[in-house]
Amino acid sequence: MLNAVRNIPWRQLGYASLGLIALIGIGMLMGLVKKKDTAQACASMKVVVEGKETFIDQHDISDLVNTKFGNVVGKPLNEIPIDQIEKALMELPYVSSAEIYTDMDGILQILVQQREVVLRIVNKAGKEYYIDTKGAKVPVTLKYVPHVLVANGNIQEGYEKPLDTIQTQLLTDLVAIVDHVKNDPLWSNQIVQLYVDDKQDIEIIPRVGTQPLIIGSADKLAEKLARLEVFYKNILPKVGSDAYEKVNVKYDGQIICERRDGWVLDSLQIKLKMK
Repeated sequence: MLNAVRNIPWRQLGYASLGLIALIGIGMLMGLVKKKDTAQACASMKVVVEGKETFIDQHDISDLVNTKFGNVVGKPLNEIPIDQIEKALMELPYVSSAEIYTDMDGILQILVQQREVVLRIVNKAGKEYYIDTKGAKVPVTLKYVPHVLVANGNIQEGYEKPLDTIQTQLLTDLVAIVDHVKNDPLWSNQIVQLYVDDKQDIEIIPRVGTQPLIIGSADKLAEKLARLEVFYKNILPKVGSDAYEKVNVKYDGQIICERRDGWVLDSLQIKLKMK
């Protein structure tokens, strides 16, 4: 009997007992923490709005949350409908993404990323809307006017509801032009407006010079802009800024310049062949 008692691995049993006690303690502690978190009230709400634009601000987000879901401060954290708040924020046409969570201090953290618009459209009927970087239509607001190019003229495509996508090749081309020139120091400064004429040709309204620059479409845009640079460097200085009524580079390898008094075939004005 004594030998049997001596043969019991007391050290291993001791370690096992300590481990079991530790597991029980951890489980109880986690249960207490979980219970505390469940009962913890929202201490405050912190809203961060990021992005280049200022269509919306922290107050707009706070007002929306409190109006639709009641005052969240003081509510138990487990009663705050985070998923529903995120969905409501994503329904705002100026919001690109929304992230909501609660931290260990009981603060409701709301992070909102705004949409970035690149072009303002004024269609033939006078309807205005923006196009964002993802090709979605964003409504115009009086609260904020972003500094972007305006495209107007014979644009048929309208605006039905927020975040509709582009439907026509014309608008796709207009956005492609803006995207192409945004990092070009020359053309990002030289282009002040885009215009669509009755033939559906896209025209650049320049900062320097009085004549519209006809490019037609965004097809082979880099080559067309290169020909316009030839016009500005080699032709315009010789004839003056008011010599031509229109400059057309829509055709491959050509610069077609129309004088204000009609077509005159001279070495500067006719279809200048590009090498």
